[in-house]
Amino acid sequence: MNTLPFNAVFTLAWRNLWRNHRRTTIMLAAITVGVWAMIFMTALMRGMVDDMLLNSIRSLPGEVQIHHPQYRDDPSINNSMPAPSDNLLAALQIPEVVAWTSRVRVPAVISSERDSRGIVLLGVEPSSEIAVSFDPDSIIEGRFLEDSNDRGLVIGAKMAEHLETRLGKRVVVMSQDPDNNIADRGFRVVGIYKAKLVSLEETYVYAGRDTIQKLLNIENQVSEIAITGEDYRNAYKWYPQIKQAAGESVDTLPWYEADAYLGSMMSMMDGFVLVWVIIIFLALSFGLVNTLVMAVFERIREIGLMQALGMRPAMILYQILLESFLLLFIGLLLGNVIAVASIIPLQSGIDISAVAKGMEMMGASSMLYPALKVEDMVLANIIVIVLGLLTSILPAWRAASYDPIKALNSN
Repeated sequence: MNTLPFNAVFTLAWRNLWRNHRRTTIMLAAITVGVWAMIFMTALMRGMVDDMLLNSIRSLPGEVQIHHPQYRDDPSINNSMPAPSDNLLAALQIPEVVAWTSRVRVPAVISSERDSRGIVLLGVEPSSEIAVSFDPDSIIEGRFLEDSNDRGLVIGAKMAEHLETRLGKRVVVMSQDPDNNIADRGFRVVGIYKAKLVSLEETYVYAGRDTIQKLLNIENQVSEIAITGEDYRNAYKWYPQIKQAAGESVDTLPWYEADAYLGSMMSMMDGFVLVWVIIIFLALSFGLVNTLVMAVFERIREIGLMQALGMRPAMILYQILLESFLLLFIGLLLGNVIAVASIIPLQSGIDISAVAKGMEMMGASSMLYPALKVEDMVLANIIVIVLGLLTSILPAWRAASYDPIKALNSN
């Protein structure tokens, strides 16, 4: 009996595991609920953070942005730059780039008959703007811009409420040209949009890019070039090519450098997942150790008999660890299945409009979309197995270290 085939050890471990059905079932239930909580809560948090990041990236100029070197410190019309060069246009054709657009983006004032508000005026090329950030389904009245020469204006629903204006009414937009002269003209409101965040409705007003260039006397000049890819997390892989093609005369930054807070938020979320999984497991580990210790305590004479018959302590250690692994594996399997089954139906969105004000302060929308990431599930499973086996070493070592004579004489 110095060595036993795996099948024999597996059979012994499996039967020993179910000697006390009630205790094993309770521990399995605890592991299952713990694993479900790890994955489910991580999916909710991941979905909320992803929503916050995506909303912020959309309110920023894309995943990679190109500006005049002084634009970020002083976003005025004087810090504009030429339209994309041939080298940059060629670089923007790489497969990783999904879409790009160029904008005129300047501070301005919008006035109606009733009120005036400070805004960010966006002169855009409609088709490329829709490909990068603007959702045409967000238009609740009227239409979006038809082309870059469109003379209409698209404003947010909240801005329309502030100005006490509506679709078809005329408003006046005022800004400054490069010579610091007031540039103003009347626009007719052709569309009203509803954004996920009310703050966006109060800030951004859309007009045709060519129309704004003519208004501000900046022919062929733009404020920014916005570029988006398939996954905002992978921008670091392709943005160096864009930066090299754009040249040193402009400032090319990925979103996590343009807004360090957003970059740190993504890193914080990855760290949160690890800490959250470890905390949940620490709570489970006490029950796991207790279950194995009790199982060993009940079998002292049996363990002593196996040692007397020639089973080596290493085999006993191996058997106890196998029992722990089987317990963890079954709990993980059930926990994963229940977690996936509970998350998938919710991926169409959870309405949290009751706390919409608080969510908006954090940059999140009133709909929460759980994000089930395979890497999060793998991380949770690996940590549970590794830490579970490490936790099981103490009772397994105790069982393997019994003196056979004393064990056989125990009550």
